[in-house]
Amino acid sequence: MNRIASIKGEILPTGGPGIFLKGRAEQLCESLAAEYEGKVQLIYLDPPFGTGDTFSVKLSTGKKKLTLPAYSDKLSREEYLAMMRTVLTACHRMLSDTGSLYLHIDYRMSPYLRLILDEIFGEKNFMNEIIWAYKSGGRSTRHFSRKHDVILFYRKTKAVYFDITAVGIPRGPQKRNNMKRTVDELGRVCFSIRSGGKTYTYYEDTPIFPSDVWDDIEHLHQRDPERTGFGTQKPEALLKRIILSSSKPGDLVCDLFSGSGTTASVAAKHGRRFLALDASPIAMQLLRARQLVGRSEPTFFDGSHQLTLRYGDAPQICENASLRLTAQEVGLRAVYEGSENEDAAFLAIGTVGDDGFFRPFTYSVSPKPGAVLTLPDTDAQLYLAISDYAGNVSYTALCR
Repeated sequence: MNRIASIKGEILPTGGPGIFLKGRAEQLCESLAAEYEGKVQLIYLDPPFGTGDTFSVKLSTGKKKLTLPAYSDKLSREEYLAMMRTVLTACHRMLSDTGSLYLHIDYRMSPYLRLILDEIFGEKNFMNEIIWAYKSGGRSTRHFSRKHDVILFYRKTKAVYFDITAVGIPRGPQKRNNMKRTVDELGRVCFSIRSGGKTYTYYEDTPIFPSDVWDDIEHLHQRDPERTGFGTQKPEALLKRIILSSSKPGDLVCDLFSGSGTTASVAAKHGRRFLALDASPIAMQLLRARQLVGRSEPTFFDGSHQLTLRYGDAPQICENASLRLTAQEVGLRAVYEGSENEDAAFLAIGTVGDDGFFRPFTYSVSPKPGAVLTLPDTDAQLYLAISDYAGNVSYTALCR
């Protein structure tokens, strides 16, 4: 049986265009700043909030329910701010002159981080303190309920790209500000108001642009179809507003605390490239699954939608797969039999190149027992890759 020394990651033919790196932001940001200096258009950061808690991911896999650790938010204030200063300094280097940064935080650390951002980016490059107000969650009787997060918005330079027209929404049919509702000669509903001797008229489809208070985007509810099980997941609508207003198709969007993978998902859907990073292997598994959902077989590999996953540390290389696989010469099929003790979140068969990256010929996301993978007609050494729901990856060389 052929063995390989190490595997650096995966190169998938679909799910991008983008890169995910597994590692800690404060440890990798220096090398990222050197590699991507001046190349990133938009950075969105949703770091730990300094809560002192630990967070988990809750998943349902068939009949089983899993609760898996996601991340710990237990740094002291001094350690936390030192970590964020390192990350934010690197982010400033990575941004292009037209680029901007959105830092998503809450009341605990926002005053301290605002001062650090003023120092690194300059007070004159502060754009907005955005208030994301929502109604979900519990209610307090000891103080006014805390129902908002803060998003600190900074530019790199005065040449910043910002297009608020990309995120306008129609006024709609409701009456506003004591305006008079009328119908014009073409039958279009409009609203008018007279002020300063002038009459101002607005139509239903006239766009309204967001202010710095975002109360029209709800927090994700427990049964929301977007839910991945990640405890602090943000809604796609929130990232869509940020990405559309501060980047153009083809631009590079970066998230150094990837979590559930929302930034990557929205960026890819709207024609942007993404660079995502997270220390948790479960974040890599969630991003992979989210980007491959609905695709059980690779598409034609032209590289334009390639997804690269970099493990950061070497995965387990097994003599025998922990989940049984039966290779059948007739029809070149592989039948996944499953296991009583383990569930596979991702199953793939492919080759490992000289660069150390696994490239699948065929794969399945959340395969059920009896799932069939079609083996390629090749003399190359094939490997079976299996990831569990916690993001742990193992490889087995297949003999045919």
